[in-house]
Amino acid sequence: MTELPLTGLTPAAGPDVSAPRAGVGAVASPARRSTGVRRGWRGDGATVALVPFLVFVGVFLLWPVGAVVLHSVTPGGSLGIGALVRAVSGPYRSAFTSSLTLAGGSAVIGGVLGLALAFALRGLQRPAWLRPTIDAWSSVASQLGGVPLAFAFVALVGTQGVLTKGLAALGVDLAGAGFSLSTLPGMTFVYLYFEIPLMFLVVAPAVSGLRSTWREAAELMGAGPVRYWWAVGGPVLAPSVLGGMLLLFINAFSAYATAYVLNSSGQLVPLAIRFVLQGNVITGEQDLGYALVTWTVALMAAGLVLMHLLQRRAARWSRA
Repeated sequence: MTELPLTGLTPAAGPDVSAPRAGVGAVASPARRSTGVRRGWRGDGATVALVPFLVFVGVFLLWPVGAVVLHSVTPGGSLGIGALVRAVSGPYRSAFTSSLTLAGGSAVIGGVLGLALAFALRGLQRPAWLRPTIDAWSSVASQLGGVPLAFAFVALVGTQGVLTKGLAALGVDLAGAGFSLSTLPGMTFVYLYFEIPLMFLVVAPAVSGLRSTWREAAELMGAGPVRYWWAVGGPVLAPSVLGGMLLLFINAFSAYATAYVLNSSGQLVPLAIRFVLQGNVITGEQDLGYALVTWTVALMAAGLVLMHLLQRRAARWSRA
């Protein structure tokens, strides 16, 4: 007879013991609603702050890219891929080949040297001024390009450059040895000036993030240096290193001003785009220029997608 009332008072029947809790809940609910309002206002403020950026991206990036792609697939006003096929045929194919060679070579060499620099400075404490100085130089040099960079190398190792004359006085003839800033090896040499510091800035955090405990654990398990780098260090650094080299590749492939100063008649995609859009526009070749830009944008987009995937993989290790 007494079990029924007692059952309603058992701890399992939480909703039945509700008189005081209901009052507490009634008081707490407005606080929840007010908190929700404040969060909503914060969200609205963040959205409003993003509007100028989204407008800028839409007007100055998405709209021009969309217009270029549309013109490239509608040569002469009709749908077709003739301009896209022409853009990778004949002399323009050699322009893509030269640009890919230049960008790939500078990305690999700059990536290896930048990674070596990051390892050399890892954990460096003395002298105290060296690491901040290299960090500052890398930040500036990675953004230096165009006419100032080309002029600096012409003044240094050009035909009448200071270093060229100094070496000639010592019996070393750079021109006689086949070195020229207008060739692909010479331009690769110039590009390394901003590729190496850029790679250093990209991979330095990943190199610094290698924990000594990982190597110690590998040694305790009987793994040597080769096994450690094959199973632990290499996989951890690979996404950052490959992503950095992709960034170097994109940076070198799209460089225009430096290449134009060093060799204005060179067979490179940025120079070919300039020639078509500014030189042959009267003869109705603008669709070919749009097609060249479309292939370049497609290549850049593919590189950015790969970089995003690699960065996501690298972020897993940084969170670990």
